[in-house]
Amino acid sequence: MIERVDDSHSELLTDMNREEKLKWLMKTYGNDVVRIAFSYLKQKQLAEDVAQEVFIKCYEKMDTFRNDSSYKTWLIRITVNRCKDVRKSRYFKNLFMMDYSISNYANSSLQLHDVEKEDSGISQSIVKLPIKLREVIILFYYQDLTIDEISSLLKVKPNTVKTRLHRARIKLKESFEGGE
Repeated sequence: MIERVDDSHSELLTDMNREEKLKWLMKTYGNDVVRIAFSYLKQKQLAEDVAQEVFIKCYEKMDTFRNDSSYKTWLIRITVNRCKDVRKSRYFKNLFMMDYSISNYANSSLQLHDVEKEDSGISQSIVKLPIKLREVIILFYYQDLTIDEISSLLKVKPNTVKTRLHRARIKLKESFEGGE
């Protein structure tokens, strides 16, 4: 798989110490990490907590970064893995059920407006997609990753990414035509 290595940032970051690198990465990619975490977890506070954990892990593992991919791709991979761990946890399942019973899904998805500065109709439709379709839409359209980068990140074949994108587009189109 072909991965774009972000050469312009690699040279800049090479001259920085760990603390400076972390500050730069947080400033540059912090919002992206929160947005991706929110797309998985649908709770702003939990997404922010995951983002914090991602940057702690980034700091701890910074010396092991091999420049096989860009820092952005590396951070997204850490974020996706952490979100999947959180979603599997008993804590998340209990928290999600409690939140769901307190307020209906539409009201809780309004939090997306704080994180995404996109049209709320599109954002709500994306949030309603199944996770496998939602993640490729966000990575492709919002994070500007290529099919190959998404494939590598999610550890699936490029054709799987294309299929998921196609299905997601169909579901979004149906959502808008159906007036949801």
